[in-house]
Amino acid sequence: MIDGWIIDPTTYIGWICKLRVFLVFTTRTIAPWLIVLATIDRWLLSSVDAHRRQRSTLKNAQRWTIIIIIFSILLYAQLFYCYEANQIHTPLKCYGKTVACRYITDFSFAVITILCPLFFMILFGLLSVSNVQQSQRRVQSLQLQSIISITNKQAGSVFGNTEQKLKQKTDRSLLRMLLVQVLILSIFTLPLSLDKFYSSFSGDDASSV
Repeated sequence: MIDGWIIDPTTYIGWICKLRVFLVFTTRTIAPWLIVLATIDRWLLSSVDAHRRQRSTLKNAQRWTIIIIIFSILLYAQLFYCYEANQIHTPLKCYGKTVACRYITDFSFAVITILCPLFFMILFGLLSVSNVQQSQRRVQSLQLQSIISITNKQAGSVFGNTEQKLKQKTDRSLLRMLLVQVLILSIFTLPLSLDKFYSSFSGDDASSV
């Protein structure tokens, strides 16, 4: 009775195995790329260029969301052919049926699902910080230009020092936020990629013995 309750249907029913793997890999790809999309949108909004800010629209966000979903579906559509239930000499019963399928799946997962999103998150995160710094410099320059009275030089100096401290604090907060975001995603995604590669190579070694 107990054994009957813990049977996993994905291990012996082919279409359930294929559907489950497809949904898992597809959603794991969609999620980080949507975060990349949000990071790019943040970069556009923080830009000093008005034309770039105009590109940050709900319509563009919806369009790119659809593109990401379609791309993820097409990327892992091959899983319906590659994965099969009742596999032997593999880490899981529901697994890739050929070595080529396993390598293609693992490479796609490691590069497209994990490494590329992390790279673009770091890139556009740093560009967003740079945009904020440029905006702060422009605001500070305009404020300094407004100080034209000689009697207000001392007050302007104090104000400038305060602005500089606030700018440094903002930069540190943005960099800290970016670092935490990348670290959390790396901790929860990189081990999955390493585990996939290890499973494939160890599975091949076991089957060749």
